[in-house]
Amino acid sequence: MTTSTPMDPAARSVRLLIVDDDPLVRAGLALMLGGADDIDIVGEGTDGTEVAELVDRLRPDVVLMDIRMPGMDGLTATESLRTRPDAPEVVVLTTFHADEQVLRAIRAGAAGFVLKDTPPAQIVDSVRRVAAGDPVLSPAVTRQLMARAAGTGPRDDRMDRADRARQRIAALAEREREVAIAVARGRSNAEIAATLYLSVATVKTQVSRILAKFGFNNRVQIALLVHDAGLLDDDGAEPAT
Repeated sequence: MTTSTPMDPAARSVRLLIVDDDPLVRAGLALMLGGADDIDIVGEGTDGTEVAELVDRLRPDVVLMDIRMPGMDGLTATESLRTRPDAPEVVVLTTFHADEQVLRAIRAGAAGFVLKDTPPAQIVDSVRRVAAGDPVLSPAVTRQLMARAAGTGPRDDRMDRADRARQRIAALAEREREVAIAVARGRSNAEIAATLYLSVATVKTQVSRILAKFGFNNRVQIALLVHDAGLLDDDGAEPAT
């Protein structure tokens, strides 16, 4: 599916909840997203404190969540929401490309992030992709965030994190490890299937197994773990051994 191709008309519409304290931003998002035939805006929130009740009542598939809000910010709301069973996917809204707060949101289980100045068609496509189980971070942005994660904290802490990551990766079967590395390279399920000579259904199953083994919520967390383990070089390829 290309970024300009809508979902199958026979498929169920994506139920979307928009949470932002700025009424103009909410109106703009509702206008651009409400024009898509396959996206149903089921509600709007103005603060993180409203999210739990809105999710219980409206049952959205995806929450488009601003990071900076009074009361409860989007990060705290995301962390709380993603601990719930059958939680909707969360896409955070930000004005920064490599904000430490975005990294915190992803580690909490957000499916990715979009910039507030992202072209409308890309925001619509991001919601579709998240609903379909794919992250909304490009490989370049993923590497930028992973580099930020790798560069934070004292050196001893980073080394400990790398050791823990390698131990966790060692628990994967060989095929799961290959899929995990491909996910970290930013490849879609179809691209992974073609590279590893698997069916798309098998790739989805492998990704689900990896998520379950680590207790992760999304593919970006897999990518961060693979990066922490040192299995990718700066060009996104696995280093030679």
